[in-house]
Amino acid sequence: MTPRETLAFVGKLSKCPKEKLNQRIDELITLLDMRSFADTRCQALSTGMKQRVAIARALVHDPPVIIMDEPTSGLDVPTMQSVYQLVRQCRDMGKCVLFSTHIMSEAEKLCDRIGIIHNGKVLAMGSIPELKELYQKTDLEEIFLAVVSGKEIDAS
Repeated sequence: MTPRETLAFVGKLSKCPKEKLNQRIDELITLLDMRSFADTRCQALSTGMKQRVAIARALVHDPPVIIMDEPTSGLDVPTMQSVYQLVRQCRDMGKCVLFSTHIMSEAEKLCDRIGIIHNGKVLAMGSIPELKELYQKTDLEEIFLAVVSGKEIDAS
């Protein structure tokens, strides 16, 4: 199937009304910059193109909660920016977006609240300003390293 056919199939499975579905598919194809390959067989797509199709597939039914696990993996910089724009748009629409990443700059750009998980345990949680104040660090990468190393919080 092509990306367009895949999105139509998933949308039908989700019982999206046909008129709304076609509009949603066009929105996602534009937003994720998929026009140039929307009608190409998926087996011929690059890793980054397949990643964009996977993101669109997860969003085609317009869910209220979105869980994204490393969504920018394998993407070039312009497409990463499209994903960032999509995350911001979903947040601005009041959707709950759970965004998992190892790229701290992504988390700093996109997340209202941060949860630092290490070895299956949540070790810290809060807004970036809260975590910066608590750990007396200037960026999220420094905070992450302090948290996972188990260093005591400087309470001075």
